Amino acid sequence: MAHPLQQDLDYILAQTGDLWEAIRGQAVFITGGTGFVGTWLVESFVWANRKLDLGARAVLLTRNPDAFRAKAPEAAEHSSLRFVRGEIDSFEFPDGSFPYVIHAATQSYFGPTAARPASIFDSEVEGTRRVLDFARTHGTRRFLFTSSGAVYGKQPAGMANIPEEYAGAPLTTDASSAYGQAKRVSEWLSVMYARQYGFAALLPRLFAFAGPHLPLDLNFAIGNFLRDVLAGRPVRIQGDGTPERSYLYAADLAIWLWTILIRGESGRPYNVGSGVAVTIAQLARAAVDNTVPGTATEIAREAVAGMPIARYVPAVDRAARELGLRPVIGLEEAIRRMYAWSRESRARAIAP
Repeated sequence: MAHPLQQDLDYILAQTGDLWEAIRGQAVFITGGTGFVGTWLVESFVWANRKLDLGARAVLLTRNPDAFRAKAPEAAEHSSLRFVRGEIDSFEFPDGSFPYVIHAATQSYFGPTAARPASIFDSEVEGTRRVLDFARTHGTRRFLFTSSGAVYGKQPAGMANIPEEYAGAPLTTDASSAYGQAKRVSEWLSVMYARQYGFAALLPRLFAFAGPHLPLDLNFAIGNFLRDVLAGRPVRIQGDGTPERSYLYAADLAIWLWTILIRGESGRPYNVGSGVAVTIAQLARAAVDNTVPGTATEIAREAVAGMPIARYVPAVDRAARELGLRPVIGLEEAIRRMYAWSRESRARAIAP
């Protein structure tokens, strides 16, 4: 039986083929492997390992190995992958040398009513410190920390795309800024450890994505819209539909992260996302048009005239110029693939 993501995994391998020689025979330590980003990294690692006979191995830190086995059973059973059960801020260090460390463990949501923001901040930062302590004592040469566009704070109304040079920051008086503040501090820790202990710190700043493995029931608009379509009900826009986002497909995300890990410059942030903006209302229409045309859309409230547009869209020129990275799979195709995968996954889940 073909792998449900074979098309995407073959595409990732075709775009990253020459990178994998750096990992041949090496060990990679990965945190956050059961999340959206981590699952794509582990799946593509195992795929490349099999296809290229790399003889590499990966150790995946997770609280729940069974959760990964349920999401990616083919990858979970591969001999190159081993699980270490533990919490990100207190895990026991596995033995051995790990030239590559990918720290992708993170909280996925910090809303304005997030409980105990200081505890959330502490968990994020202390988790990063723990992984950095592991890296400095286990022969790590390249350490990749998945940061976020949240480090910039609110995007100015007159700024179409946020560049890496933008010196904005999350509000220090806003409880919902715990995520962005923690990512900023974790970036700083990563660079300071790298300078002191002699390894490279790679800093991709992640924005918004679409694709298989993205949860449909959390705070991701594209996931919520496809959830509504799959349920056969109108697509519901929670706000007024005017905020602008941009979306990078998951397979392109994996290509970008592997490239940054191997070729990125230490201490130099790279925005990871698409520079092409789309309003939430346009996204809802695209979700309908590329899945079940004719599905109704509903909007919670009308836009207020004269209000500035809330925008979260990166400038991605640096990644293109320095690493040759560009979005390839467009939004409409991303929606089609995500919808097909979600529908097939549900069918497999209920199959006898």
